[in-house]
Amino acid sequence: MNGENKIITRKELKEWIRLDFEAYKMKHPLAARFTYGENWELFAYMKNLRYLEYYTNKRQRPWDKVLKAYYWLQHRKKCKRMCIDISPNSVGPGFHLQHRGFRLIQGNTKIGNNCEVLPMVLMGKKRPDSTDYHISIGHNCYISTGVTILGPVTIGDNVTIAAGAVVVTDIPDNAVVGGVPAKIIKMKAKP
Repeated sequence: MNGENKIITRKELKEWIRLDFEAYKMKHPLAARFTYGENWELFAYMKNLRYLEYYTNKRQRPWDKVLKAYYWLQHRKKCKRMCIDISPNSVGPGFHLQHRGFRLIQGNTKIGNNCEVLPMVLMGKKRPDSTDYHISIGHNCYISTGVTILGPVTIGDNVTIAAGAVVVTDIPDNAVVGGVPAKIIKMKAKP
């Protein structure tokens, strides 16, 4: 589960950016960059987030604070422009944003490696007065469009959440869930 690992060294930063880049499967990244392709723009958002995480987690020197402030301002600008708000240190390497569109992933959320999230996804708390609303999502999960996940909740590895589902209870590994509230539709074969 992601929660234990954070980007602290330059080597980890480069590895996480490489894994994020591979998740986008761009055939022509140079062309995508200069033609403002959607995948390049979403990858650029993730790359900036990774630099913000690195400068937040590493031992702070005076110039690191300046760089952290720079990447934080870039992050805020990209959040407003793209309507995507992912808190630092909440998503694992290989994270893939599919298409532009609203996503809110708060700081109490920890998402594992190689997960994919489509637009119109909200991860938050069940009630305004809740103090414990952590959301833990395993590795290799697919979260479809229009999903709402309300914590506290734990979602296992290799889970697929169908479009429009509202998740309010824990989900075991290898499940396909859907509905309001979300229920297990079927169990996938273990990989």
